[in-house]
Amino acid sequence: MKYRVIAASAALVASSSAAYAVGLDRSTRPTGLIFESGNILEFSLGFSEPSIDGTDFTPPVLGGPQPTGNIAESFVIWGIGVRYEVNDQFSVGLIVDEPYGADILYGPSSTLLGGTAAKVDSSAITAFGRYKFDQNWSVHGGLIYQNISANVTLSGLAYGGISGYNAAFSNDSAVGYMVGAAYEIPEIALRIALTYHSEIDHELDTFESVGPSIIGSSTTEVTTPETIELAVQSGIAQDTLLFGSVRFSHYSATTVSPVGLQTITGNPNASLTDLENAWDAEIGIGRRFNDKWSGSVSIGWEQKGEDDFVSPLGSTNGATFLTVGAAYQLNESTKISGGIRYTDFGNATPNVGGTAVGSFEGDSAISAGLRIQYSF
Repeated sequence: MKYRVIAASAALVASSSAAYAVGLDRSTRPTGLIFESGNILEFSLGFSEPSIDGTDFTPPVLGGPQPTGNIAESFVIWGIGVRYEVNDQFSVGLIVDEPYGADILYGPSSTLLGGTAAKVDSSAITAFGRYKFDQNWSVHGGLIYQNISANVTLSGLAYGGISGYNAAFSNDSAVGYMVGAAYEIPEIALRIALTYHSEIDHELDTFESVGPSIIGSSTTEVTTPETIELAVQSGIAQDTLLFGSVRFSHYSATTVSPVGLQTITGNPNASLTDLENAWDAEIGIGRRFNDKWSGSVSIGWEQKGEDDFVSPLGSTNGATFLTVGAAYQLNESTKISGGIRYTDFGNATPNVGGTAVGSFEGDSAISAGLRIQYSF
């Protein structure tokens, strides 16, 4: 049975087609390259066009309710990876990606939230190694060098006296790690892989202001979440592969609480984030049609929160998504994969200080990805 091309098509589901996953996730920490064979150089590019618009709860006396407009901007993510097989047992490599991101802006049509915005940028370099004890058991791990920056504005009637608050977080780099193990039966393409990514602690130089008034500069500690993923695949028939994964993200540890925000609100626990721990899962099937073509289809779920309350800076709450992928073996050394994902977001109620300020329903996103792999 031949499964390698099928697995490559299925793998891009989690890498080049990622869009508005749990929390701030963008690339969901792709690890598929670790389990390839031979020497590989790959490039991936993904694009997402979200449509996230709702209604704010502006009182009728002020002309409400009012539309928020589409608060989510389209975005592009990219990735580069290289894997080198030192010998039959040991391989090493690098993965460069953009693990986290946000592009949120409320338009002027919203009296309660107009001007509220969040932008988060990140990049990461993961240096990994994999050691195979035999054809069944292996371990993998490595170091992660991660950079993040952000800019957040709270604006609109909902924020009262702190409307116009802005926090600019400068770039900061820090190091974490990943570690995992896998069990395989090559004859039936069975692989069960467990991978852990550590949390990474950042100290971001922060400049805060409210309108023209400067609050001051300080340092804000921000922790990106630890994650653990169980990924499984197995051949179930000639040229047919079943695959799936379950992932937990410890987002409750991710708080953004600048000193100035604590001061002007009088709340030592004031935070710009309202993130809950989250689970997401996916299951799909891949099929090899001939020596050139293979394809895959999968469905996935992202866990809803305990209630519909969310931060205005992240007005989605759980999701269901469908992904269709295909791979084409151009020649002996070059393979091209692509995929399209449709995401249906759960209903969400943004709140400020525990008070509902709007409603988001029926939102979605269309995403597409492309990957080119070169074997050398």
